[in-house]
Amino acid sequence: MVEIADLLDIAVAAGAEILRIYETDFAVAYKADESPVTLADVAAEKIIVAALNEMVPAIPVVAEEAAAAGQVPVTADRFFLVDPLDGSKEFITRNGEFTVNIGLIEHGVPVLGVVYAPALGRIWWGGAGAGAHSARVAGASMSEQREIRVRGAAAAGIEVVGSRSHGAGDTDAWLQRFQVARFVPAGSSLKFCLVASGEADLYPRLGRTMEWDTAAGDAILRAAGGRVETLLGEVLCYGKRNQSHDCDFANPHFVAFGDPALGLSRPASGAIDV
Repeated sequence: MVEIADLLDIAVAAGAEILRIYETDFAVAYKADESPVTLADVAAEKIIVAALNEMVPAIPVVAEEAAAAGQVPVTADRFFLVDPLDGSKEFITRNGEFTVNIGLIEHGVPVLGVVYAPALGRIWWGGAGAGAHSARVAGASMSEQREIRVRGAAAAGIEVVGSRSHGAGDTDAWLQRFQVARFVPAGSSLKFCLVASGEADLYPRLGRTMEWDTAAGDAILRAAGGRVETLLGEVLCYGKRNQSHDCDFANPHFVAFGDPALGLSRPASGAIDV
């Protein structure tokens, strides 16, 4: 059985190792897709995968760095998706907006997720039927635990959160369908958590992501009452393998939101008042 308390402990342990390396003069390498990788990515993944394999050996673990090396287990209806250090660019520039992500998938749905931002001392978690929560972390201790919930969109306009490290481009044009009061840049899966905790309304991603980038944050947002849809208005699903148009576990473009009124089953012409 997967216990959320165990996943929290694992994420915090990985975060401690990331912070240790964060304070050093670490080196940066680049993978085949030209994305950066550091010793922190590798060390955190080793901690997480070993802990998950010991805790629930029957559940496969799909982890980013192992997948980049071609080491992907056979997945069935239930498996973990792990991004040990989401926001490597944020880690390298030392702005603190990087996260540890652990998500559990069942039948294509993210049912449990933990997102930990060790440099910010914030952690979020949520699961199907269990609600979503956040807390502060200092060392190995958590405090200020509270339940979180998405908010209704304001009539004066919505607050949009978007990628800090990836260009806006088509996103600006796509957002013209909404009345946007404010756009806030943020790194990594923090964007899902800001929507889940009612600190933002909408997170559009018209760029490349992989399932390990989104699973944990998606699970938290769903538990908080939100939703993640493709640009066709379909719920984002997981375990996408043997895709004719892309590689295994690649996501289509999507939008994450809190208020159902912001869903995509609507015409795209003209600004939408909320």
